[in-house]
Amino acid sequence: MKWFLLISAALIAVLILVEMGLRARFGFGNPLLYVPDAEIGYLLAPNQTVRRFGNRTSINQYSMRSAELSDRSSNRTRVLMIGDSIVNGGWWTDQPDILSELVARPWNGKLEVLNASANSWGPRNELAYLRRFGVFEAQAIVLVINTDDLFATTPSPLGVGRDRNYPDRPPLLALTEVFTRYILPAPQLPLELQKLQTEGGDRVGANLEAIEQIHAIATQANAQFLLLMTPLLREIGQPGSRDYEITARKRLLEFTGANRIAYIDVLPIFNQAPTPKDLYQDHIHLSARGNALLSTQINQWLKKRLTE
Repeated sequence: MKWFLLISAALIAVLILVEMGLRARFGFGNPLLYVPDAEIGYLLAPNQTVRRFGNRTSINQYSMRSAELSDRSSNRTRVLMIGDSIVNGGWWTDQPDILSELVARPWNGKLEVLNASANSWGPRNELAYLRRFGVFEAQAIVLVINTDDLFATTPSPLGVGRDRNYPDRPPLLALTEVFTRYILPAPQLPLELQKLQTEGGDRVGANLEAIEQIHAIATQANAQFLLLMTPLLREIGQPGSRDYEITARKRLLEFTGANRIAYIDVLPIFNQAPTPKDLYQDHIHLSARGNALLSTQINQWLKKRLTE
């Protein structure tokens, strides 16, 4: 009996130490939380700060990955950047190194760049966000999409709290999170969400219409508007984009020309890189080098449009 109690106590002590280590070193047990929304689909829960694998993520009162928002200063230009995980930066990017911060840095405090973003948002999520919150008196709006966003589905809140990538509450323990996220197989998504992910119809057309309406919101607010699209890693070099992506890209180019929308396609720029792989964190998300190249393109456009 005594040996049993000693072994049990030692095991509990080890589990406590592991729990503390997982929380302190990796940030497990305190994930970013999401809230469902009928129109936007989902948002990052406002007013939260977490540290994951040493990288800090701070979300303000408007679910932006930005500092707390106050009234716009008359001597600072405000830019609203909106997009998905490429703009957001994810857990792998520390707060000072996200795209919006890189864009603001060369302006020496004269430019404020807001970061309205969430993983897997598409143009229809972003349009709904702007309809809800407005443009925050921004003088310029930068919409960043990637090739996959042209095929994004209708916004839905169904995954929040069900998909382990979109938790709506913290786990009981860090050990619980590690076990459910990395050891157990992913739980089956609701049938309604599975059907949505295979949504038919003209998805590209629906997303182009959303971009057109975002452009209209910017125009009505007297804000400059830039649409920028990043490629998937496999689109760089040969064999390049797939046939359906080429068709969608052509539609986007024709659409931006017809609507006189400022548009930067990053694919030709990335194609000039000697080692394109260095620009990526994975097949879609950008590395620090990729973000630096992207921020340069955005800043060149901003300097031209905001200082004319």
